[in-house]
Amino acid sequence: MTPFEDAVRKVVAALRPGDVVSYGEVAEEAGYPGAARAVGNVLARDGGDLPWWRVVAAGGRLATHKVHRQAELLAAEGVRVVDGRIARPRPG
Repeated sequence: MTPFEDAVRKVVAALRPGDVVSYGEVAEEAGYPGAARAVGNVLARDGGDLPWWRVVAAGGRLATHKVHRQAELLAAEGVRVVDGRIARPRPG
């Protein structure tokens, strides 16, 4: 495992139920700003034991090839999903 993969895995493993972050936020938190696409590659390849469903694309879009499963898992954690995107509450 590379240092990048290790850092990404640590960030994603620390996410708690109901947390939703973008690939870019994971990359930044892991110390690799700008590596959002590489985060997606790590999760696609080696993320089976991680809470991968808590990581979404910029703008809240769910993973194209796993939309239904990701929406199911997020809903089970109380996260609202509408039309394949995270429904963020509007500021009050």
